[in-house]
Amino acid sequence: MGKTTLVGAVSEIPPLTTEEEMTVASEGVDDLTGVERKTTTTVALDFGRITISEQIVLYLFGAPGQDRFWPLWNDLALGAAGAVVLVDTRKLDDGFASIDFFERRDIPFVVAVNVFDDAYHYEPEELREALTISPDVPIVMCDARQRESAKNALLTLVRRAIEKTPST
Repeated sequence: MGKTTLVGAVSEIPPLTTEEEMTVASEGVDDLTGVERKTTTTVALDFGRITISEQIVLYLFGAPGQDRFWPLWNDLALGAAGAVVLVDTRKLDDGFASIDFFERRDIPFVVAVNVFDDAYHYEPEELREALTISPDVPIVMCDARQRESAKNALLTLVRRAIEKTPST
C-alpha cells in the first residue's frame, strides 16, 4: 500500500492516477485484512516522472498488486531499469509475489518498507529474514507521503540498477 501516494509525492508533473473508491464489488476480491480503513484502490496504474540528473529521468509506474493485474506487470517490466517493491508490514505477505516477480526476471529492485503509525516497526534484518530477501537487496524505510523519504527509496534503486548494469 502507498504506491499512488509515493508516485504523487515525488513526481515533478501532476501524476496520472486511477484511484477509485472501493465498492461492495471488491468484497471477497480485495483482501483488506490489516488495512480495514482503506477506502480507495488503484484500478489501472499510476504514472509520474522525476528528473534525478541531466542524464537520469525516471518514469514512475505504480501498478496494483492484485493477481488480476499481472499481465500489466509483464508489460511494464519490459525495459524496466528497476523496481521499488513497497511493502506494508501490516500485510507483509503481499510482498512475496512482487519480490518473486522481479527476482525471476533479474530486474534490480529495492524493498521500501512503508512506515505507518499504526504498524509494528521491524528492523531491516528482521524483514530481510521474513521476506527471504538476498543480502545484496537494499531495504529502506520509507514514508511514501514524504517527498524526501520517497526520493531516497528511488535514489537507492538508481544506485542498485547502476551496480547491476554490466560494464561495457
